[in-house]
Amino acid sequence: MNIKILDCTLRDGGYYTNWDFDKALVKSYFNSFNDLPIDYLEIGYRSNPMNSYLGEYFYCPQYVLEESKENCSKKLVIILNEKDVRAEHVPNLLEPCVGYISMVRIAIDPKNFKRALLLAEAVKKLGFEVGFNVMYMSNWESEKNFLNQIKEVTGIADYFYMVDSFGGVYPEDVKKTFDIVRNQTNVDIGFHGHNNLQLALINTLTAIDCGASIVDATVTGMGRGAGNLQTELLLTALNAKENLELDFNALSKVVDPFSEMQKAYGWGTNLPYMVSGANSLPQKEVMSWVTKRYYSLNSIIRALSNQSKGIQDNIDLKELEEKKQFSKALVIGGGPTGKMHAKAIKEFIAKNDDICIIHASSKNAQEFKDIDNLQIHCLAGNEGHRLEETYTNIDTAGKLVILPPYPRTMGTYIPKELEEVAYQLENIKFIDKFHESVTSLAIETALKLGVDEFYFAGYDGYKDGIKPQELELFNENEFIFEKLKSKLDNSIVSITPSLYSSLDSKSVFSII
Repeated sequence: MNIKILDCTLRDGGYYTNWDFDKALVKSYFNSFNDLPIDYLEIGYRSNPMNSYLGEYFYCPQYVLEESKENCSKKLVIILNEKDVRAEHVPNLLEPCVGYISMVRIAIDPKNFKRALLLAEAVKKLGFEVGFNVMYMSNWESEKNFLNQIKEVTGIADYFYMVDSFGGVYPEDVKKTFDIVRNQTNVDIGFHGHNNLQLALINTLTAIDCGASIVDATVTGMGRGAGNLQTELLLTALNAKENLELDFNALSKVVDPFSEMQKAYGWGTNLPYMVSGANSLPQKEVMSWVTKRYYSLNSIIRALSNQSKGIQDNIDLKELEEKKQFSKALVIGGGPTGKMHAKAIKEFIAKNDDICIIHASSKNAQEFKDIDNLQIHCLAGNEGHRLEETYTNIDTAGKLVILPPYPRTMGTYIPKELEEVAYQLENIKFIDKFHESVTSLAIETALKLGVDEFYFAGYDGYKDGIKPQELELFNENEFIFEKLKSKLDNSIVSITPSLYSSLDSKSVFSII
């Protein structure tokens, strides 16, 4: 079989682990692939310093190159991200790789193709094989200048990769694009498929049938967003289809530990990734929404739908111009103490005429449905759907619905019964970020109503076994509370138990 296979698990999988991998896992990975019919292993990036923490295999320091060469009998590959690397950086980044690395691939936006040629020439001078990984394959037809420049890779690139970055191409697209590239250059063609629509296998097999010389895969499909073609699936298919000799025991040994990791990190396709793939939308934001924040499928799909239609948001509302002013606000979050102490909280409300109630979550709103004070519901993210699920019948009397400033990243959903009392803020001024946080929204609304005395309930924080998403939200709220404190003469008080250090503690039972 003439096809070459490149496994890029450590490089593409790093999007989930921040490019840190357990030493024993990496050694086991190399040991298994030494006995598998794979030609190249891409171990990571070589990069200039970045402003955030990125791990070992994002920089591949000298000792990583040495250990990889010592433990692996396959050709080793690293990749450069063209947007961050120029030809003048090549000596510093790549001279230490000589003798360890066989091929250097370059991740290229078609818009920067001409510039990438200069980078590739500098790489080639050091004696490496060069791979041109040209991204966003499903959008190539709109890049006419790039298509006419493909011929210029001849004599520079060893492989010209068609990269399905969005995971949205079909087999007929692979055939059509392959023909376009082949008509421009005789350089060997490669294919890198993402699996948003679960077409990575058939697209890769189609590329092979078209005459591709090299294809990519990763163990268990581990890779950015929805991930890639699974190496074990490709090898099994080629074993059956092409009689590729395969040691299934070695394959099992590398698959098992990555399958355990997959349970923790959750790579693989889902509905948001399917929608983004079908509409050729970037995966970076979707991956962040799916893995880092408590965005619901509804809100993610709505945001992707808006992007696919080329619109910023699906609804633009009137801005809030509430004439009645308040000196105090009680912001009610979604923590269990909001419900647990609801009776006492209602007594506190009854003793404070000049107080408005702002619901930063719909979870506890039902407990306070009968109070007479103005109640404001903050509908950021998926709170519109949650509010609808909370109330069987929504009475608009004495209620307002407030949304973040237009346009909203996740789009807009408002329960039909509340559309007539729904408004958006013109801006959020008290803080320079987290403008779509329900806590920021609640606080800016209160400030707009003249509030200078803040009380909070149901902002419990998170106790045992805190998840990464919960920690992110906790830190976000802590930052918001600190910003509010710096702008007020009065303290900000939690009247229910809270782990937020920025909130002063006062028992609701002591003030009723």
